[in-house]
Amino acid sequence: MARHGENIRKRADGRWEGRYPVYSEEKEQRVYRSVYGRTYREAKEKLAARKSGLNGKELTMGEGILLAQAAQEWMDEIRDTRKKSTYLKYRFIYDTYLKEDLGLVEIHKITDQSVKERLPEALSDSIRKSIYCVLNQILKAASKKYSTPVVPLRNPVAGLRNKPVEVLNRKEQTELFSVLCSKTDRSKMAVLLCLYTGLRLGELCALKWSDIDFENRVMIVSRTVQRLYMEGQRTKTILAETDPKSQYSRREIPLCIPALELLVRFRDSREYIFGGHKPADPRTMQNHFKRIVTEAGLGKKNFHILRHTFATNCIEGGADVKSLSEILGHSEVQITLNRYVHPSMDTKRKHMNALSVFYGQI
Repeated sequence: MARHGENIRKRADGRWEGRYPVYSEEKEQRVYRSVYGRTYREAKEKLAARKSGLNGKELTMGEGILLAQAAQEWMDEIRDTRKKSTYLKYRFIYDTYLKEDLGLVEIHKITDQSVKERLPEALSDSIRKSIYCVLNQILKAASKKYSTPVVPLRNPVAGLRNKPVEVLNRKEQTELFSVLCSKTDRSKMAVLLCLYTGLRLGELCALKWSDIDFENRVMIVSRTVQRLYMEGQRTKTILAETDPKSQYSRREIPLCIPALELLVRFRDSREYIFGGHKPADPRTMQNHFKRIVTEAGLGKKNFHILRHTFATNCIEGGADVKSLSEILGHSEVQITLNRYVHPSMDTKRKHMNALSVFYGQI
């Protein structure tokens, strides 16, 4: 029987076995090693020696290592290896949701239950997902540095089916176009351009006139704009122009004739198409969009619905998924299929009717 709290037991062959956990980089999980002795005392001494390391090198098992220390070490490590926007997002998530309630907890004591008890219940699935992402990355980095056996935490909302995204139906698109094409100003032109190209909001705000190749009818996407929380601040933000979301977001989008005519109509000498001499603020663009959809009688709509609607219209118009995926700036075609392609009931009915005609011929 094992001695309580020491993980030492007497084997059937008469020897004493002491077991200790270590972190396996190959398996990326906790594994156990053993030492043996002819007596309990011998096994205990060998176990203590092994835990303190060989050749005087201490092997720390996580005791006394607080999450706050591990988090700071991880933040220092990723500061220069991740995009600034990514680093600031991780910093904000830790400072806002983890630092106060879990910062003084030793990392080997952090479990699914301890996290669940300390996190506020009224969190969105998106925020909760970010919290677990940051926390698991901190623990994984600490595991490798301190040979600490840490079990990955499981997000309780992971694996749940994503909510269906919203798309403007044909009637809503008709109402929206009626407003957009009446006394079209620059803000209405921005909405139309998203419906013609599928641009993300940040990409739209960062668009420069130099990104438009009028001769070859091509739009170049090479940057984005977003509001980032300042380091160490929970409320103050700054408007930052950064690289696109990923390497696949750097792309060229062919422009249709109506989109090109819009751009020619509003072309001027300013640097940014929608912000003048600086990038447009996404919050300002969202406010303009809110005013436009209210005028169209569409109720509350998120700006991203324009991107969903563009993708769905492309598929229903016969576009192949690979081409659409590159236009949207996705890394995989599957992302395009799962997130942005939403066949309407009319399209599904058309396919079913075509099937009945096929069976009729048989």
